[in-house]
Amino acid sequence: MVHEMRIRLNHEVLTLDPSGALWWDARRTLVLADIHFEKGSSYARYGLFLPPYDSRAMLTRIARLQQYYQPQRVIALGDSFHDAGAEARLGGDERADLEAIVGAQEWIWIAGNHDPRPPAWLNGRFEVELEDGNLLFRHDPSLVASAGEIAGHLHPCHTIHRQGRAVRRRCFVSDGLRLVMPAFGAYAGGLDLRDDVFIRMFPASCRIYMLGAERVYAVA
Repeated sequence: MVHEMRIRLNHEVLTLDPSGALWWDARRTLVLADIHFEKGSSYARYGLFLPPYDSRAMLTRIARLQQYYQPQRVIALGDSFHDAGAEARLGGDERADLEAIVGAQEWIWIAGNHDPRPPAWLNGRFEVELEDGNLLFRHDPSLVASAGEIAGHLHPCHTIHRQGRAVRRRCFVSDGLRLVMPAFGAYAGGLDLRDDVFIRMFPASCRIYMLGAERVYAVA
């Protein structure tokens, strides 16, 4: 049983999913940040050999989210592909499944720093950023707070200490005005919330929503 976390952001109700995805029920919209397709094969080119199944794993996770939420629209917040050659490294089955997933509903690709544009063979609409209702979707968080901003890029992670153990997890972070999403990609890694960039973004206070296996945990 998966337990979701609901929050308010600039007067909109949003659902935080344990997968790292975001669900906006009012617009029947699923949001994914930093998928980084084919990051594993990119690492392999430089001699770092990881199991080459990251793209397949993410396609499976996206398909499950589509089945569960039944979105009318998906917004991919940039860095959907790890580099310019990622599309060429996709296997034939993965390419076919990605085309089917993207074609199942409206799909919006937001420009990222790793992938300014999606592959030409994929459907969907390309935007630098997207404003809808009280929300603003972009890849890189702005230096000056924008009400309703939802961004990725930073791959936030947080560490808590319990009973002598340190537990580090990907997380959402928000102050109720703006939200930074965790990376969806299997090999995307993360930036600790103690980093100066987060301190500058959230100088007063924020809420941290850590991803668990079946639920999202709110941390003050």
